[in-house]
Amino acid sequence: MGSRKNQMAETIKADKKDVAFAKLNNYPSSPRKMRLVVDLVRGKQVEDALNILKFSKQHASRPLSTLLLSALANWQAKNEGSDLEQANLFIKEIRVDGGTMLKRLRPAPQGRAHRIRKRSNHVTLVLGQTINTETI
Repeated sequence: MGSRKNQMAETIKADKKDVAFAKLNNYPSSPRKMRLVVDLVRGKQVEDALNILKFSKQHASRPLSTLLLSALANWQAKNEGSDLEQANLFIKEIRVDGGTMLKRLRPAPQGRAHRIRKRSNHVTLVLGQTINTETI
């Protein structure tokens, strides 16, 4: 590997050390339904986002709350000495991408068949930390 490529890889590794993230892969729900819930919590503080997901009626809110708790656990593993309440964590980035699609056939009239696409999605959640700028 060249020196420039190696330096770039090292900077990417250093950037990922400061960020806590979690991924949910191949969740069997359409990305469109998942984005409805994701839009509710994007950019919110972690405590607010957990409350929103707890009281949401959407089916996708339960796996998103476990994903958020997993990201919190990842942040605690990286920052063992710091306190969770004083960190002021918020959802820096949350992204829903389409996953694998199961394709099935359903019988239709007159010998035809209709295609059924059973969609899945991937969710990536990144936590950020706000800096306190309190005036005394």
